[in-house]
Amino acid sequence: MKLIQTAPAQIICHNPDSVFGYFGWPSIARLPDGTLAMVASGFRMAHVCPFGKGIICYSRDEGRTWTAPAAVIDTVLDDRDCGLVPFGKNRVMLTSFNNTLDFQRRVNARRGENEALMCGLVNAYLDYAAAIGLEQQHLGSTCKISEDGGYTFGALFKSPVTAPHGPCVLQDGSLLYIGRRFSQDDSFDDGEKPYIECWTLTGQDTWAYVSAIPNVQDEYGLLASCEPHAIQLPDGKILVHIRVQRGGEHPVFTVYQSVSTDGGRTFSAPVPLLPVKGGSPAHLLRHSSGILLSAYGHREQPYGIRVMFSRDDGATWDTAWTLSGDGESGDLGYPATVELKDGSLLTVYYQKVGGKSVIYGRNWRMPEV
Repeated sequence: MKLIQTAPAQIICHNPDSVFGYFGWPSIARLPDGTLAMVASGFRMAHVCPFGKGIICYSRDEGRTWTAPAAVIDTVLDDRDCGLVPFGKNRVMLTSFNNTLDFQRRVNARRGENEALMCGLVNAYLDYAAAIGLEQQHLGSTCKISEDGGYTFGALFKSPVTAPHGPCVLQDGSLLYIGRRFSQDDSFDDGEKPYIECWTLTGQDTWAYVSAIPNVQDEYGLLASCEPHAIQLPDGKILVHIRVQRGGEHPVFTVYQSVSTDGGRTFSAPVPLLPVKGGSPAHLLRHSSGILLSAYGHREQPYGIRVMFSRDDGATWDTAWTLSGDGESGDLGYPATVELKDGSLLTVYYQKVGGKSVIYGRNWRMPEV
C-alpha cells in the first residue's frame, strides 16, 4: 500500500555540476529553537571515497526551503553517515565515522577504466593524507557537540560505537549510544563477541560501557549485525531496530528488533520483522498520535523507501507500506523522519537521480491503520 504524500518530493541537497556530487546517509531533527536541521555526508565522488564531509542544512519553514550545505565534520578521512541528536537544555550531538586510508586504497584499486579521473584524484589525495600523518588522530566513530542549539560545534571526539543516526535520548535526558563496535578495517570481528554494544555519555566527551545485544544466528550460521537505531517509549521500554545481513549463497538484508525493559542493562534476543531481503537500515519515530513508525530502504526492485507501523509499542508491526518506489538502483536509503508542526511527516533519504546521488525529502501523512 502506498502512503499519501502531501507535497511533491524535493531535492534538499545536491551538487549537480561538480565531480563532488555524491550526498548520502542523512539524518533530520528539530533543534531546540524549532528549526529543522538535516545532516548528511556530502561533497563526495562516490559511495566510497576519501572526500566525504559531514554537512548540515537548516530549514526555518518546516522543510519547504533549506540553506546550502555547510561542512561541520571534515577530517582527512572519509567522513560518512551523519546523525543529529538534540539533548539536554540546548545541546545537539553530531555523529559520523570514517575509514582507513588503506581501505580507501583497496576500494580505489577496484575501479574501472571509466573511473580513471576519480582513481587519480583519490590516489593523489590519499598520498597527501598519508604524508600529513593525521590518520590515527581522526580515525574512528567521531562526534561533535553544539552548546548553542545546533549552530556551532565544539572539538572532535570519539565514541566506541557507530550508528547512522547516532545515540538515543533517554527519559532522564542522558544519551545511550547503541551501535556497532568501530572496526578499523570495516570488517566484522570475532563472531563470538556481540556486534552491537550500548554505551552512555558520562562527561563532555567520555563514554561508559552499559551492555550488548545478542548476535543473530539462523540455520545457516551467524549473521552480521550493524547500523541500529533505538528509541525509548513512555513506559521506559527501549526498542532497537538492527540491520542484519549476510551475502553469498543465502543472502540476508533485513531488520531485526531487540527490546530492553530495564533501561538498557539487558536486551532480548533480536527477532526478524521483515522477509530476509525486506530492506534496511531503519529509523524509528514515535508520532504524536502514539503510533510508532520505522522507515527503511528497500534495495530490491522496485527500489525505494518503505515504512512499517506499530500501534502496540512494537509488539506487532504492519509492514506493507511504500513511501517511494522510484529509485534508479539499490544505492539508496538510510531514511530518517521528523514530525512537522501540523502532524504530517518529512522523511529524508538518499538516492540517485540521473546518476547523481542526492538527499531527497518527502512529505506525507500517517495512514488510517
